[in-house]
Amino acid sequence: MLVITAWTTNTAVAQSITRSEPAGEELIESYVAHIGRRDLFNSNGARLTEPWQILRQDRANFHRFGVKDAGDEGDSFFGNANNRAALENMLRNGSISAQAARDIVRGGAMVLVEIYGRGNVGRSVVVTVAR
Repeated sequence: MLVITAWTTNTAVAQSITRSEPAGEELIESYVAHIGRRDLFNSNGARLTEPWQILRQDRANFHRFGVKDAGDEGDSFFGNANNRAALENMLRNGSISAQAARDIVRGGAMVLVEIYGRGNVGRSVVVTVAR
């Protein structure tokens, strides 16, 4: 199945991207989020340096701590702490461009996160960034 994605924010427009879904997986859920300054630091105040850490902190901020940036959408999948803990492996099994990874680490980016798997079991994420 081919997925065509186009999304906009009030500050940026992402290019349309055409790609195949990860083999044997279906889109479980997707969401858009703004990577704000608070997402760049863990709960102990240490600066995060990997995109998966920042994406995980963004979802923890949203679901666990109620810290939301303008533009953050909700999702049900990462409301579960175990699913947030699996984000590193899911990103490893999914895709993110080198530029998107740098933009997330820098902060201020809008991300589209697509969660793939079977049923309610996530296997991979595809991350797209608009700046």
